[in-house]
Amino acid sequence: MKVLLDGNSLTIDQVHEVARNHAEVGLSPSARKAVKKCRSVAERLMSEGQLIYGVTTGIGELSRVAVSPEQGEELQKRIIRSHSAGVGEHFAEDCVRAAMLLRANVLARGYSAVRLELLETLVGMLNRGVVPAVNKKGSVGTSGDLTSLAQIGCVLMGEGEAYYGGKLMSGKAAMRKAGLAPVKLSFKEGLALINGSQFFTGCGALCAYDADRIIRNAIIASAMSADALRTPLTPFDARIHKLRPFVGQIVVAQNMRRLLKGSQLIKEGSDKVQDAYSIRCIPQVYSPSIDALQYVRQQIEIEMNSVTDNPLFFPEEGVQLSCGNFHGQQIAMALDYLCIAMSEIGALSERHINRLVNPHLSGGLPAFLVESEGLNSGYMLAHYTATALCSENKVLSHPAVVDNFSMAADQEDTVSMGPIAASKLDEINTNVVNVVAIEMMCAAQAFDLLEHRPGKGTAVAHESVRSVVPTYLKDRIVAPDIEKIAQLIRSWELLEAVEREVGPVRLTLRGKGRVRQRTEFRAL
Repeated sequence: MKVLLDGNSLTIDQVHEVARNHAEVGLSPSARKAVKKCRSVAERLMSEGQLIYGVTTGIGELSRVAVSPEQGEELQKRIIRSHSAGVGEHFAEDCVRAAMLLRANVLARGYSAVRLELLETLVGMLNRGVVPAVNKKGSVGTSGDLTSLAQIGCVLMGEGEAYYGGKLMSGKAAMRKAGLAPVKLSFKEGLALINGSQFFTGCGALCAYDADRIIRNAIIASAMSADALRTPLTPFDARIHKLRPFVGQIVVAQNMRRLLKGSQLIKEGSDKVQDAYSIRCIPQVYSPSIDALQYVRQQIEIEMNSVTDNPLFFPEEGVQLSCGNFHGQQIAMALDYLCIAMSEIGALSERHINRLVNPHLSGGLPAFLVESEGLNSGYMLAHYTATALCSENKVLSHPAVVDNFSMAADQEDTVSMGPIAASKLDEINTNVVNVVAIEMMCAAQAFDLLEHRPGKGTAVAHESVRSVVPTYLKDRIVAPDIEKIAQLIRSWELLEAVEREVGPVRLTLRGKGRVRQRTEFRAL
């Protein structure tokens, strides 16, 4: 697979392929033409002596200070160096690669006045495996991811530090080993490398990709719980959801009907009139989270194919305009929204675990899903873990975007805090995977304690869990079991096994859903 950048058509799935599977990146002919044309216009404006922010002036509050053309190139290097002020551990490789890809896509639009040489070198770093070492903390999301993107710029110049072949070394050494020559920055290019939200948008794109897969697995886990609790199929009847036509609600009900089809357990419990909200309202509770994910994907893909820079050069008119397109408010708020949506996925999963392990709620299953109660504690503490993770998710769901500080001598007086939103979302996704794994573990144990066969899809899920974790007969260390099932979720194995039996577990009503490549998303 090769991803050609034109600045207009990059998708979240392509970000995943480049960031995690090292798909090759190239520049489209239209991008090359646009970049060259914009640069020529910028050179003309420079020669005419126009006052241009960050080119012939300082930056931020120092934009009032004029800079001579002779100082212009030195200014760009100093911008990159001074802005490399991040702290903390380094970002994972996939986030850094996603940010590099997105920034290259911005420059490929041809409004940032960089030379084609710089853009080709950035793409070359992606293709040859040079991954700048970027500290996680220090960006406020406006004027873009300044500190984070600056550390990428350092390596592009042959400075800073980078990973190459899995080893940390100087940026100069990494570029040399990759056969790439560092770029000597020209006017505007330092600023063009850092003015935008590409770091937290890139990380957010990967989180959105993962959220899609996590929710599909969570729906399977919910079906397993509903089956084990012998809930009636009535709440998933298509006639009900047609009367309240939220897309997420309709597709969850569809999935539940297919996953539970043929269940002898549900037939056994057919005298039930209705179940608790956490089971009866699965479609209604999942619906807004699924709909939120579709909205967030849309916002991210708009941002990925937008020009986020300042100033912008318009070749057709031959002018440059200062602006605020680097502000990350749209993506910051969207990622905060997805934090809430994913936390609710985990919260519903925990409620299912509670009903499975509680003998007063499970319809006759032994306490904590193990025989010899008293001698064995069973899954009591696994439920504790799920509640701890959900409690943490509640804290992490507090929005980052509502916070604000004033910086740069009050020139930059409203910021998005989007990088914090992206970081929270990544942690929430990690927690939800583990909660869903615990739900699957408990539901599989319930199936073993019941005599009748579960549904068509839930039976396959049960078999998949049992392929890595045996039935719980007496107390043992539970942590490895949770991790093994979490790995089934991360590696696609359980989802794909179920889909081979019942068809796609969909989150949209359109066609066959998005094309999914079989690949493991980053270890959570």
